[in-house]
Amino acid sequence: MKVRLYCVWTLDFGVETGKDKQAFLLDIVEGKYVFLGFCRQSGSSGDERKFEIAEDMFWKDGEPFRIIGGDLHYFRVHPEYWEDRLLRAKALGLNTIQTYVPWNLHEPKQGQLIFEGFADIASFLKLCKKLELLVMLRPGPYICGEWDFGGFPAWLLAQEPAVTLRSSDPAFLDLVETWWGNLLPKMSPLLYSNGGPIIMVQIENEFGSYGDDKAYLHYLVKLARGHLGNNIILYTTDGGSRETLGKGTIRGDAVFSAVDFTTGDDPWPIFELQKEFNEQGKSPPICTEFYTGWLTHWGEKIASTGAAFTAAYLEKILSKNGSAVLYMAHGGTNFGFYSGANTGANASDYEPDLTSYDYDAPIRESGDVDNSKYKALRRVIAKYSAEPLPAVPSNNEKTAYGRIKLDKISYLYDMIDIKDLADLVEYESPISMEAIGQMFGFMLYVSEYTPKGNGSVLFIPKVHDRAHVFVSCPEDSGKRPTYVGVITRPSNNPIGLPYLKCESKNKLFILVENMGRLNYGPYLFDKKGILSSVYLDAKPLYKWKMLPIPLQNLNEAQKINPIILSGRTEFLKASSGKKLKNKEKPNVQPAFYIGHFNIDKVGDTFISFRGWSKGIAFVNDFNVGRFWPSVGPQCNLYIPAPILREGDNALVILELESANPDLFVSSVDHPDFTCGPTSSKGFPRAELDSSLAKFLGPSSTSLGQVEPSLS
Repeated sequence: MKVRLYCVWTLDFGVETGKDKQAFLLDIVEGKYVFLGFCRQSGSSGDERKFEIAEDMFWKDGEPFRIIGGDLHYFRVHPEYWEDRLLRAKALGLNTIQTYVPWNLHEPKQGQLIFEGFADIASFLKLCKKLELLVMLRPGPYICGEWDFGGFPAWLLAQEPAVTLRSSDPAFLDLVETWWGNLLPKMSPLLYSNGGPIIMVQIENEFGSYGDDKAYLHYLVKLARGHLGNNIILYTTDGGSRETLGKGTIRGDAVFSAVDFTTGDDPWPIFELQKEFNEQGKSPPICTEFYTGWLTHWGEKIASTGAAFTAAYLEKILSKNGSAVLYMAHGGTNFGFYSGANTGANASDYEPDLTSYDYDAPIRESGDVDNSKYKALRRVIAKYSAEPLPAVPSNNEKTAYGRIKLDKISYLYDMIDIKDLADLVEYESPISMEAIGQMFGFMLYVSEYTPKGNGSVLFIPKVHDRAHVFVSCPEDSGKRPTYVGVITRPSNNPIGLPYLKCESKNKLFILVENMGRLNYGPYLFDKKGILSSVYLDAKPLYKWKMLPIPLQNLNEAQKINPIILSGRTEFLKASSGKKLKNKEKPNVQPAFYIGHFNIDKVGDTFISFRGWSKGIAFVNDFNVGRFWPSVGPQCNLYIPAPILREGDNALVILELESANPDLFVSSVDHPDFTCGPTSSKGFPRAELDSSLAKFLGPSSTSLGQVEPSLS
């Protein structure tokens, strides 16, 4: 049985009601018309485009409209696949796309604005319009979304004096005003009333789960209205509790209050609560984040939710004329260094997110739709769609290109001359990455100390996020330093430094990795690097040299940097003396590995890193993200076809610990989330423990429900 809404004019029934005709809003239930109210007229002009809220319903051009939407983030999908993924969303039955706008992607350095490539949001929105998909835009400035720093640019952390994020701090508001002053004028022509697809614009994101600074929220409304006018619907999204709605909603500014909640909760009591935070008649029931799956951190089993369970709870909303936005419809990939992180009980209880943002969504990371969740949700949506659904596209072909031999190597320390680098800075005590303009990647900290005969004890109270420690003798300039161990943010225990019999002092190297900034919670102000004194035998160690090792990030041109390695011919010639024998196993040393593979026909693929430890991978100079199969669960990185080319392709790997002794990776045709220890520690605890359970409840790999408020 299909349930549809109809506007039927009185003249169609042969009924005269006076000099003006009227329209009844009818629903067909079990073959009978049921009167629901009167339809609204869109205005005097038949060409006027208008999207509005009245009578606890959405109205599009004077007709009642139900939003059946889904989150699909342009920055997590290669631009050449935007249309492909949108068509799959449309075939699912979606009429609306919701997307965040990450400030850090568009302004990676203060004043450097980027709206091309992965950041070409205008082209993405125009494509939505071409495909007759409406858009709910979420420009933040905070977005969360398991994205580095919740979408904030990392240079905010270097402001002096420090700004207070997500607040009415004037310094912070000035920066937001500048950012929105660049973004929102580009969005204005794309509003629905101006002929574009944007029907609603969100203010902030789940602010009620963070604070209650109403002055901040009102200021954002004023900014948005100033750039977008009064015809666009502004909305907030907050968890479906009285507390979060009380803190996060904006009364008195005609801002619509939407809700999200756990998939598995009864939606209708929450929709009744939602009405209390909207003006009378202005509260159409909508869940703006209906969770189709959940996020996964490194060291956890991959999260999943049952298809039938998810579809059944979507039907509970749609069957009573409610609206819903699937989070996610298509998750995509956290390419580059943009995956975020969460915390548990404190800032040290650090939980970094995977490179994959598959999310167990109906449209999988690689675009696949031939799965039970897509089919189950589509069957439900088809019941309540006003139009027949388009045919479902077939899965894109994926190709296994086989083994890729990595036949060249250059150790990171072989490429660094600490005495002759322009980027080197010196301070008495360690400083953060952001303090010297290093936003992503790595930082090398170097100092010297007088050793003790029985060794020394190194302690770093605060390191963000993972530090590899090495020692050497200064006179051994041609020799790589000796690996000592790892200090991590969650487990910053002291480690012993061996005694080296040097001519003078011993040299200490600490290579710190930024594994992703926090994107949610009270510890959002998340600087990277060594953030405290470094103690040697309980005494502070001074006189530090610091070298940024940024590598290139998503949507960046290749960096000209003495540490950057590419797979190009000239480097291969320069490093030809660094070959490893097939069975040679290098010591624990950060090193670059290069491989080439030839392609006759380009297609999507995955690269399997089984047998490797931890690092970063680049394909044809494109940063495809972090790998960490020794912790898991993600084994394979997704490589979309547009990154590849016919003929020769170059793969560059920075392995931070131990390489596969056979020095190869495999190009395969499928994802794999089964890596990591089978029974013990993840990062830094068991694969599925209380940190995940606090969000998901008692769970297994096939979870029945998920918890909101982290997206």
